[in-house]
Amino acid sequence: MKKGFKSGFVAIVGRPNVGKSTLMNQVIGQKIAIMSDKPQTTRNKIHGVYTTEDMQIVFLDTPGIHKPFSKLGDYMVKAAMSALEEVDVVLFLADVTEELGGGDRFIIERLKQIRTPVILVLNKIDRISADALLPIIDKYRSLYDFAEVVPVSAMQGTNVSTLIQQIGKYLEEGPMYYPADQVTDHPEQFVCAELIREKILMLTREEVPHSVAVEIERMGKKENGVVHIGAVIYVERDSQKGIIIGKNGAMLKEIGQLARQDMERLLGSKIFLELWVKVKKDWRNREAVLKSLGYRDDA
Repeated sequence: MKKGFKSGFVAIVGRPNVGKSTLMNQVIGQKIAIMSDKPQTTRNKIHGVYTTEDMQIVFLDTPGIHKPFSKLGDYMVKAAMSALEEVDVVLFLADVTEELGGGDRFIIERLKQIRTPVILVLNKIDRISADALLPIIDKYRSLYDFAEVVPVSAMQGTNVSTLIQQIGKYLEEGPMYYPADQVTDHPEQFVCAELIREKILMLTREEVPHSVAVEIERMGKKENGVVHIGAVIYVERDSQKGIIIGKNGAMLKEIGQLARQDMERLLGSKIFLELWVKVKKDWRNREAVLKSLGYRDDA
């Protein structure tokens, strides 16, 4: 390891749907966190690992901080808040196309309770004029003394390298926590389950997306090199099961095809994917079910 090598942990926090997962995927260089135009897509703290010759940054992409309406919502907010206590730097991500609102102020009040340096990352600058940016920066600065302010476009990659440099200023010399070629500490099963859930978010509407959980029941490579994956999609009501399956199974087939393509890119292998849909009534408010699906306060 190079002399003077730096390492540390960085939490990405912000309201739902401001681009946290998009930013982390852009930094890492591949998809490890799912993306959707629907709020509260991320449910767990997802770790992404960025490594160069000089440093290693372990990013925690946290669930969007919002007013919870279920036990799952409570879990998501607790996961996001606990991340602030565990890291060397916090990135507070805000969307410049939306007014600074109550959700942003709520997060800023929490940031005032920690000693960790906070970098304000203003996302989606490709959607506004340069003249409009300065007043937005001033508005946020009036509420909190940010260590740095970095405007970016997470989708296009604009200023992301600058953001990495700014983070590096606040990291100390330390070990390489993960091998240089590792991009996440989540097992492949977790990422594959998330890819299936992403396709459901993309293809379904109304109440279905947030009522869905995915569990990989089995995963293994056969002698011919093909990886066989069996996954269960849980929903809360019979009507939702019908929507996920679709007419003559068409929706489930499309979900499977799109997820399989992403899995093959992720694993570098041919995938044989089997999907089942089961009803677990009101699972988002059942403690035992949440724990069995991996939603734990200490996750």
